Amino acid sequence: MKRPIIALDFPDLGEVKKFLKSFPEEESLFVKVGMELFYSEGPEVVRFLKAQGHDVFLDLKLHDIPNTVASAMKRIAALGVAITNVHAAGGVEMMKAAKEGLVAGTPEGQKVAQLIAVTQLTSTSEAQMQTDQLISVSLAESVAHYAKCAEKADLDGVVCSAQEVALIKEATNPSFICLTPGIRRKQAAVGDQKRVMTPGNARKIGSDYIVVGRPITQAENPYQAYQAIKEEWNGATEDE
Repeated sequence: MKRPIIALDFPDLGEVKKFLKSFPEEESLFVKVGMELFYSEGPEVVRFLKAQGHDVFLDLKLHDIPNTVASAMKRIAALGVAITNVHAAGGVEMMKAAKEGLVAGTPEGQKVAQLIAVTQLTSTSEAQMQTDQLISVSLAESVAHYAKCAEKADLDGVVCSAQEVALIKEATNPSFICLTPGIRRKQAAVGDQKRVMTPGNARKIGSDYIVVGRPITQAENPYQAYQAIKEEWNGATEDE
């Protein structure tokens, strides 16, 4: 059964440990460590989570000159995360360097992490993209272009809105990964996400991974909320 990725958007490791007490000790989770938590705790938070038997998506969205990104990816590779990412806006050369650094830094005998690229943030509307980024094409065209660039750079996939999965699958190869944040059950608040979708609908349109944050982390019963989303994601129940 596929696991939704839980966004551990907490300020420190203490809060993470408190949250994880809501789950059975034997439950192997797939979790996302983002900027706030990583910048607070550093690599130690990844080591802790892996020691607890969890898989980690390290969501730092690297975007810099190719040499700097390649060097950073070597350090990330040593942590043994399952997925990590860059910004596609950094360009094909930067993404190629990121992949090379990730491969070079992976310890012998260990699986190379999946490397994906952020296309357009799910908090970004088409109007904002056109005004703030001076990108004159549609949001869909921008996302498809970034996905093709990521594929050209030999990345494994992209981070995208679930609403753009079909477009990306059509523009790239069948194995190209679509990881989709902005997942909410029907009754959940949208928050600052502008392009959202339910777990069941994300499954139906072909998302390979989904990321869920506040609907689980801020739930009265996080484990119960996780189980409900997991069941919807796997088609065991219908979206509610």
